[in-house]
Amino acid sequence: MLSSVCRRFISSPSAAAVIRSSRVASTLPRTYSSISATEIAERTKRMLDAKEQSGLSYDDLATKLGVTNTYTAQLLMGQAKLTSETAIKLQEALPHASKQDIEDMQTTFPMRAFDEAILKEPNVYRTYEAITHYGEAIKSIINEQCGDGIMSAIDFYCDVGTTTGKHGEKRVVITFNGKFLPHIEQKMGDNSAKSPRD
Repeated sequence: MLSSVCRRFISSPSAAAVIRSSRVASTLPRTYSSISATEIAERTKRMLDAKEQSGLSYDDLATKLGVTNTYTAQLLMGQAKLTSETAIKLQEALPHASKQDIEDMQTTFPMRAFDEAILKEPNVYRTYEAITHYGEAIKSIINEQCGDGIMSAIDFYCDVGTTTGKHGEKRVVITFNGKFLPHIEQKMGDNSAKSPRD
């Protein structure tokens, strides 16, 4: 139960000011980073322009690279690291892409994050909504079929395709193919880095 002093503070203008300032602080962009978001955005624009000039779809480009169409898009958008083997194929497939951009895509470690504003985009939001809406059911089925654990998003493949529905309508098919990672029983004998005890 709150004391009278706490109740008075919570209802005071001072408390309201603290709440407002904390909300503002939480929405301000971070002013420092180990990467340059501007440089990545500019490179992404150049890579997407090179794709456009090539006339290739994501599926076409993915076939040439030997990776999924979703991973192909992630490469161009700076969300995945380009390997040296795939870099050769990408340069051949997108001749208008600069060698410097291709090199940077191999040497820069991606910051795998997203701008929260993207969730306002209807296509992205609806996908997010579907995952959260069906999330508990998906978890229950994974537990039933695989045991106590999770689906990896690192040892993971994502592919986007289409099919034709019963009434002739186009339908979207998104496949998540992730390795199952079981939760472990934390046995003391297996712990090779036991914390010190003072």
